[in-house]
Amino acid sequence: QVQLVESGGGLVQAGGSLRLSCAASGGTFSPYYMGWFRQAPGKEREFVAALKWSAGSTLYADSVKGRFTLSRDNAKNTVYLQMNSLKSEDTAVYYCAAARGWPLRASNYDYWGQGTQVTVSS
Repeated sequence: QVQLVESGGGLVQAGGSLRLSCAASGGTFSPYYMGWFRQAPGKEREFVAALKWSAGSTLYADSVKGRFTLSRDNAKNTVYLQMNSLKSEDTAVYYCAAARGWPLRASNYDYWGQGTQVTVSS
């Protein structure tokens, strides 16, 4: 059974950094895009970034380009989201997910983690 477990969220001051981890288990993830979405209170879930596991290629939302970076550790089956220069508007619950299809659309994702809270204080 596929499981995605996020960790690394927390409270940070504006301008600070956090690194989120997504540990994947129970499947073979090379065909998948591993994506990160976030949802702030009262807002829809939005795409943040995605990584094609096999190729290592990445996609980023315009709002995080240049500040967030995706990477992976194949041996640990873990994807990382390094978040730098954090802003108050980055405050949200961040979700890791796995998709075979086009990664920008949340409906294309087959598996989701439970989410991890990121709070950026101004």
